[in-house]
Amino acid sequence: MQLKAPEPFTFEGGDRAVLLLHGFTGNTADVRMLGRFLEEKGYSSHAPLYKGHGSAPPEELMNSTPEDWWKSVLEGYQLLKKKGYEKIAVIGISLGGVFSLKLATEVPLAGVVPMCAPMGFKNKETLPKMVRAYAKQYKELEGKTEEQITSDLSAFQDNSMPAVEGLKRLVSDVSTQLHKITVPTCIVQGRLDDVIDMESPQIIYNGIKTANKEIKWYENSGHIITLEDERNRVEEDVFQFLDQLNWENVEQTIPPLQETKSTADMVVIFKRCRALL
Repeated sequence: MQLKAPEPFTFEGGDRAVLLLHGFTGNTADVRMLGRFLEEKGYSSHAPLYKGHGSAPPEELMNSTPEDWWKSVLEGYQLLKKKGYEKIAVIGISLGGVFSLKLATEVPLAGVVPMCAPMGFKNKETLPKMVRAYAKQYKELEGKTEEQITSDLSAFQDNSMPAVEGLKRLVSDVSTQLHKITVPTCIVQGRLDDVIDMESPQIIYNGIKTANKEIKWYENSGHIITLEDERNRVEEDVFQFLDQLNWENVEQTIPPLQETKSTADMVVIFKRCRALL
């Protein structure tokens, strides 16, 4: 059985553009409904798909790095710039939230919305457990037997996977650069998040250097807040934040980036594994 993931998407709804960034072990389905909502509100958006994510075999995810994923983020930003969008904000969930903060330290943005963005994790097992859950689900959808799956998962028992270690370094690095963020920031956090260190929202709030900042808590939501019961409220709050930004005085800068081949066209849906945590 060939597995296919949601592809990178671009919705064109207006001259204000938003870069949408998905989470670790996730894919563009994390932010697709938010993108459609914003399109109806007159916003354009683009969501890249990171290397090792989507329909990629878990072995590829395990050996991919934050540098691979960051390249996809920059490609997404550049795509919007090349389409002529001069006014760009960025919204990211989980790993995407960390990347949204990183992008805000490096390029001009209208605003930034980190959602459930970790500045630390619940415990040392959190990330390896996410990778193993992704791997198990992938093997099941391949149609493998329980015996085959158990055998395959033995390769994922070492907690020091390149992807996991790289993500922890990324989070640490970004946490030291928060002082460079001076654009309006809306920090979105689910109270039931069982993935991140729950001090993370306050660490971000305290670290960024802008007067226009807030933390919005959602009492009945977990980690992938864009797919949970309070998602409609999240969408509306995000829209209200975006709508009050100053979209007229954003500098025009494109980060240097070599041309790369676009991600192959793929369709269908890869189920989420967060519930297995």
